[in-house]
Amino acid sequence: MTDQSTKTSSGTLFSDVLTHLSNLVRGEVDLARAEVSESVQSAATAIGLLVGGVVIALTALNVLAAAVVAGLTEAGIAGGWAALIVGGVLAVVAFALCYKGMNDLRPASLAPTRTARNLRRDAAVVRETRHEH
Repeated sequence: MTDQSTKTSSGTLFSDVLTHLSNLVRGEVDLARAEVSESVQSAATAIGLLVGGVVIALTALNVLAAAVVAGLTEAGIAGGWAALIVGGVLAVVAFALCYKGMNDLRPASLAPTRTARNLRRDAAVVRETRHEH
């Protein structure tokens, strides 16, 4: 009789553990889902603020460029030449930024070099350990 009650209580205990574990995992998944949703909403707000900032910055750049052109014109340079000078300087700056950005986006630049190096080192250690045993 004791064996049967032990088997039943062990089975019940195991079932209870599985139920609690399932509830724990479900709770953690729900929490993670809520956190991700909250993070996505925060990111969307941040992106909206960044877009607004970029639009205003571009407008400010246009106004400042016009002010520099006006200043050069006041200094005695013809309006067309002043605009060409300011436009040329801004084009060189834009080209330099784009060139640097494109180089930084090459696949070789984005590859996780430290991780790859660590994986090669770990593989070498495993091979050495395997050969020793």
